[in-house]
Amino acid sequence: QVQLVESGGGSVQSGGSLRLSCAASGFSIAHYGIAWFRQAPGKEHEGVSLINGSDGRTHYADTVRGRFTISRDKAKNTVYLEMNSLEPEDTAVYYCAADLYPVPFGSFDPDDYDIWGQGTQVTVSS
Repeated sequence: QVQLVESGGGSVQSGGSLRLSCAASGFSIAHYGIAWFRQAPGKEHEGVSLINGSDGRTHYADTVRGRFTISRDKAKNTVYLEMNSLEPEDTAVYYCAADLYPVPFGSFDPDDYDIWGQGTQVTVSS
């Protein structure tokens, strides 16, 4: 069964850090891109970061560049999102998603992603 399972969310104070995990099953992250999105209440999905399947190239939204780092462990078939210097504006449900069909590198269009996890809540208090 093809699926993604996120974990690692929680509540932190402003300036704190969290590491999210996205465990994939039924396919290999070495062949397919994985992106992290977030959705705050009343807002659309916002692309945060992505890592290309074939070569590991990474891409970040301007709002998180320099604070967040995406990485992967192919042996564990898991993608991580290390989040530092968290701000209240980072509060959202964070989702990972996989593109099982070729999409332009750097795309944060949710429609380009075929498999989604259930999401994990991140809450940052001031």
